[in-house]
Amino acid sequence: MLVLRSGLTRALAARTLAPQVCSSFATGPRQYDGTVYEFRTYYLKPSKMNEFLENTKKNIHLRTAHSELVGYWSVEFGGRMNKVFHIWKYDNFAHRTQVRKALAKDKEWQEQYLIPNLALIDKQESEITYLVPWCKLEKPPKEGIYELATFQMKPGGPALWGDPFKRAVHAHINRGYTKLVGVFHAEYGVLNRVHVLWWNESADSRAAGRHQSHEDPRVVAAVRESVNFLESQQNMLLIPMSFSPLK
Repeated sequence: MLVLRSGLTRALAARTLAPQVCSSFATGPRQYDGTVYEFRTYYLKPSKMNEFLENTKKNIHLRTAHSELVGYWSVEFGGRMNKVFHIWKYDNFAHRTQVRKALAKDKEWQEQYLIPNLALIDKQESEITYLVPWCKLEKPPKEGIYELATFQMKPGGPALWGDPFKRAVHAHINRGYTKLVGVFHAEYGVLNRVHVLWWNESADSRAAGRHQSHEDPRVVAAVRESVNFLESQQNMLLIPMSFSPLK
């Protein structure tokens, strides 16, 4: 009987400890909102950029009839040229699957947009992201330019670098150096990657705000803390298309 109690005590102790062991593997706050944002990047043939954009402007309504377009931009600076970047919103993964099936059956979309444009594209990339739990998608007050800053963080997820990264972002927006549109965490693609979408009135106002932030001790302190978890970063200057919801 003593052995049985001893074994039971050990079993109960193990059961009590199990959640604590599992919790150590958590990578950050639970994602309760199922909304996903698909980042699509198209690399176009240099001589076909204008033709692609004209056809997209003319027929984008055929695509937006199926799901919500967040924004559509051409890439002005940063990386390869002749590139467009767009973000699509879905309620969840099942919604995206339904949309893709509907598009495959949409003859008007296929014939007027997809088939003519495939010959103009060199390469396509897709990445699935979530908005981080502490951020909502914001719409800028007027037309401007956008910067997509991409941060490759150390493995470990938001449990490791989430709070310092959040403080670094808030240090910039609290001082008014730029306007935040959204912070996205990659779910499918390169993991431990975070994208921050900023808005500025112009490239010059963005440069001025950046220079001021470099001299702000509160921003510098927050960034220094965050870079301890940073592996690499890159950015792109984005020009919104006339048909982009985010201008």
